[in-house]
Amino acid sequence: MPRRGMLFAVLALLVVALLVSFGCAKKKVTPTQELPPPPVQTTPAEEIEEPEVQPEEVPEPVQEETPEEKVAAQIQDVFFAFDDYSLTEKARNVLANNAKVLAENPSVKILIEGHCDERGTVEYNLALGEKRALSAKNYLVNYGLDPGRTSIISYGKEHPFDPGHNEEAWAKNRRAHFVIKK
Repeated sequence: MPRRGMLFAVLALLVVALLVSFGCAKKKVTPTQELPPPPVQTTPAEEIEEPEVQPEEVPEPVQEETPEEKVAAQIQDVFFAFDDYSLTEKARNVLANNAKVLAENPSVKILIEGHCDERGTVEYNLALGEKRALSAKNYLVNYGLDPGRTSIISYGKEHPFDPGHNEEAWAKNRRAHFVIKK
């Protein structure tokens, strides 16, 4: 037993030594006050040379307009008098400009929509809208545009541009409207 007691004592001494060595590890001390920054060397203003910095020019991406977008931005609608499908002088000038734009863009095809104001029956306005669209198409074809590049449709009074119920609104609705076909 004395041997066992001695072994026990050595073992206990080792455990205590280990606990003391690990339990008393040094803790890192953090200062409670920050140190001031190091002094900055200053140079009198006249001695400082400002470097010439040229802003880097970044070219904007060039997005070319498609022929369809070019044409859509340049063609205009033509307007008609009440209960009429004949072209006014102003309408012929607009159509001449439209024909030039279309001639410059031979890949573009168009749909000409005939529209009317709200007065009259559905059947009457569908027929009148068709005559208006056809009148505009015939002018373009006579101007030299390939008839295969145009098609027509009549919406009569079904798709008004201006929903108003007065002469000003009706005048906007009596039109041949040009739509680019894709």
